Amino acid sequence: MNTITLISAWIIPSMVMIVLITATVKKLPTYELFVEGGKEGVKTAISLLPFLLGMIVSIAIFRSSGALDAFITLLEPVLSFLGIPSEIAPLAFTRPISGTAALAITAELIKIYGPDSFIGRLASTMQGSTDTTFYIITVYFGAVGIHKMGDALKVGLIADFIGIITSIIVVSIVFSQ
Repeated sequence: MNTITLISAWIIPSMVMIVLITATVKKLPTYELFVEGGKEGVKTAISLLPFLLGMIVSIAIFRSSGALDAFITLLEPVLSFLGIPSEIAPLAFTRPISGTAALAITAELIKIYGPDSFIGRLASTMQGSTDTTFYIITVYFGAVGIHKMGDALKVGLIADFIGIITSIIVVSIVFSQ
């Protein structure tokens, strides 16, 4: 463990030193290249703001309006029939939209039910088995200027759905109630 901690502490400074030494050996204008890179980073960050703002507002409206809760209430009989705890549904719906919101829901589920509970294990597995599809498409497609996403959204949501279903099956088998 000490070796990993030591490597973790030195990996980033070592990478910076390697870049600086390489640039010096190749006689590149290191500072000017750094400033140019910083300018590109700022331009990219500013171009992403409208996409991020739109996504954040949409998520806030979806949760605050009660639409998420109403949808989960509608699904409760089906989830109960399938043996899926309805408490996990907000995580399943939020995870493709926002990683931070999903992490907050996971933390809340673990705080309420405990990390060794079925819900805690299922939330943790689901958190690690799915991705933030809408966030990825918004940020990465927006950063490079792709407006037609083709089948990327469909494939991403199908992958999230498979991750959710697989999480439920695996946790049910491994940690049967």
